[in-house]
Amino acid sequence: MDMTVEHVDVWAASIQDEPGGLAARLAPLSQAGADLDFVIARRSPERPGTGVVFVTPLRGDREVRAASQAGFSVTESLHSVRVEGTNAPGMGYKLAQQIAEAGLNLRGVSAAVIGPRFIAYFAFDTSADADRAIDVLKKA
Repeated sequence: MDMTVEHVDVWAASIQDEPGGLAARLAPLSQAGADLDFVIARRSPERPGTGVVFVTPLRGDREVRAASQAGFSVTESLHSVRVEGTNAPGMGYKLAQQIAEAGLNLRGVSAAVIGPRFIAYFAFDTSADADRAIDVLKKA
């Protein structure tokens, strides 16, 4: 199977749940030249008026410095594996099944198909689980 499987650091920051809240948080990353592969944002129902944004990757000292100054930090509780490859029918099932057969529990999944390629982010509760998932998926 033609796939790239790798551990990625996911950076997170709180955002204001208001027009422009996300744009304001992303502006310093853009100004630092960040070319983000993945952005997901959502409201935080447990904290009305706020939300959270997750981004990856940040490359180089300039981007990391800008992210830190903008309130982003590497998530300590979210261990992510990025998988990219040629798409085929049932690919999501195949990957999820391999992870399940390894006895690994998923914390979350985000995936998309763009043209003939897919990209998926699998989140785990521990770094050890993410490392095991990488081993399992690379053998596929």
